[in-house]
Amino acid sequence: MTHRIAVIPGDGVGREVIPEGIRVLNAAASGLEFEEFPWGCAYYEKTGRMMPDDALPILARYDAIYLGACGWPTVPDHVSLWGLLLPIRKTFEQYVNLRPVRCLPGVKSPLAGRGPADVDMLFVRENTEGEYSGTGGRVHSGHATEVAVEVPIFTRTAIERVARYAFERARERSRRLVSVTKSNASRYTYVLWDEVVAGLGAAEFADVTLERVHVDAMAARMVMRPDTIDVVVGSNLFADILTDLGAAIQGSLGLAASANLNPEREHPSLFEPVHGSAPDIAGKGIANPIGTIWSGALLLRHLGEEEAAGRVEKAIEAVTSEGEFLTAELGGSASTAEVGQAIAQAAVSPPT
Repeated sequence: MTHRIAVIPGDGVGREVIPEGIRVLNAAASGLEFEEFPWGCAYYEKTGRMMPDDALPILARYDAIYLGACGWPTVPDHVSLWGLLLPIRKTFEQYVNLRPVRCLPGVKSPLAGRGPADVDMLFVRENTEGEYSGTGGRVHSGHATEVAVEVPIFTRTAIERVARYAFERARERSRRLVSVTKSNASRYTYVLWDEVVAGLGAAEFADVTLERVHVDAMAARMVMRPDTIDVVVGSNLFADILTDLGAAIQGSLGLAASANLNPEREHPSLFEPVHGSAPDIAGKGIANPIGTIWSGALLLRHLGEEEAAGRVEKAIEAVTSEGEFLTAELGGSASTAEVGQAIAQAAVSPPT
């Protein structure tokens, strides 16, 4: 079966790690067709737009989207984010942001004595509204009385659909789900969140143990007791922040993978590493491609290529466990390309 994948390398190290992700995907699976689009901050500086007017209709024709990074110091962050990634997420109803947080063999976690047996979490982040809904504005701009208002939007529909996805993943794993909240302080949005999640659990997922944890307590628990956490569901902002903490626990932001999913497959889903464009090391060939490659495994699984996805994940673990091909932030000296080549060799699909 052929899968058509739109590729947006984007900015900075995105242009270095995406080729390695494609190299591994082609090694692990057949029938993948890639088409690259030069959208991002360089495109913005030439055209005044992060992507062309017809970008979304173009992307809608593909089975998946593979993104390297979005952002560059010469373009304001809110311009780059709202000009490319967020319109894709919202237009294509990618309401689940899936982020695995797992310690890899051979990679030392900054948490003393913790390793692969202790850290294996799956974060399910609501991806279309909440604090990133874009509702608000500014008045009296440039004056001492200037006011900025940002309104988080929480709807019962959005909370329920992301919670259902999280309950389903918990049912597949340990039948334990943590819902991250702050309903003691946010008495409207997060009280609604708590009510919807608890109601859904009681009505449809009585076999899954649901725990409600405030976001500040959750941050502490991820450091102190990561072995007690399995599947987590959280709002757009909370899960965004907590998964960066998760990447630090893994040992490097360069290891962090993510999938922006439209679970119903009515629209294409988008797969990207979490690390961003990393301007400080862009062009040096030393960026860690593992987050991008791991995101590629999530892409394969979403497309139904389960065996190939598993092979990529095992190849990542084999390379990190062996330890010869690791980038500098993991204590090695390998280049981006050397890590990608090593994982691709370990992921080669068996002859048919």
